[in-house]
Amino acid sequence: MNDHTFSGPGRRNAGLLSGLQALGGANPALVVALGGLVGQQLASNPEHATVPVSLFNLGMALGILPAAFFMRKIGRRNAYFLGSALGIMGGLTAYFGIINSSFLIFCLGTILAGFYSSYVQNYRFAAADSVAKQWRPKAISWVMLGGLVAAVVATQLIMFTRDLSPDTPFAATFLAQAALAALAIPLIALLRADVIAQPSSKSSEGGPQGRSLWQIIQNPRFVVAVITGMVSYSLMSFMMTASPLAMINHGHSLRDSTLGVQWHILAMFSPSFFTPMLINRFGKITVTIAGILLLGTASVAALSGLTVFHFWTSLILLGVGWNFSFIGATTLVTDCYRPEETSRVQAFNDFLIFGSVAISSFSSGQLLALRGWEGINSWTFPIVGVVTLALIGLALSERRQSTAT
Repeated sequence: MNDHTFSGPGRRNAGLLSGLQALGGANPALVVALGGLVGQQLASNPEHATVPVSLFNLGMALGILPAAFFMRKIGRRNAYFLGSALGIMGGLTAYFGIINSSFLIFCLGTILAGFYSSYVQNYRFAAADSVAKQWRPKAISWVMLGGLVAAVVATQLIMFTRDLSPDTPFAATFLAQAALAALAIPLIALLRADVIAQPSSKSSEGGPQGRSLWQIIQNPRFVVAVITGMVSYSLMSFMMTASPLAMINHGHSLRDSTLGVQWHILAMFSPSFFTPMLINRFGKITVTIAGILLLGTASVAALSGLTVFHFWTSLILLGVGWNFSFIGATTLVTDCYRPEETSRVQAFNDFLIFGSVAISSFSSGQLLALRGWEGINSWTFPIVGVVTLALIGLALSERRQSTAT
């Protein structure tokens, strides 16, 4: 690893991980864009339409700790092979659920797809751990840029495959989802396993090293970073899960709904071209605050009207806000642990984040059915306000400490 330039094996791995993100990132995009629509076709109760998306998020949360276990035991690269196998199984299971008109089997497929995403989520940490500390924001952003390709791939797959089986709409799309997971396997094989190795949490004598989780979570920076990650991802998922159904319910076409998801995903990842520069220029906390405020602005746009323009504007602001706040929160977390604490801290962070995402996703379908699109968006403002105040308080506290020293 070269500490002075973003080059060598770390740069190579970041590029490969970006490609893996492009393939793996299409997985949630497909489930979010279509899960509610397929659920609406298969479920007997309209309130259960978003359950497949919610189960995807639950699978991602439940898969975090087992994924971390396998990464410690067999190494990150071998664990990523296992993740891709789960992705293949998820796509095939969802396909069989659709062709057999089984809501239960389709939901099982989305859970398996969630398990796959629990491995995909680790790509950003693998990239950060491959390079020197000062290059971590750039490495994370490289991985996030893979989501740009994922947005285009997911949207085009939906457009080209949705009607390949006229009697079973979207069945072929989930076959394509399985194929994308299979395409990740050769890229995983090219990763430098030594560079992305999951650091052990034990010494050569078998004794524990590093601080306990209890000690780590007493660091205010870590607490605020994790809460910010939870809120940014949960609010984004909360609104994105409901958006396709809300657009259809307000008379917009499937094409407009799918393109709205594409614009949203592009907005999620395209700022990664310049997010590291903004972090270096203005600081991690400032960029994270900007992202949280943009999430609130997305709800303002959503409440301003029900045209395609309003939906798309809201989804774009939601994506940019998520990029700033989530990358900012992730880089704040990477400052809070030592190498020997990596595995348990990263797993704990992602378990909390995607557990909260699962809860928000489950509630969004019911809230949409009970309170409508306005009810979905009215939840945003108090949450944004509390997190913004927490980040400002952290910034002021750290400034006082630096001044005192």
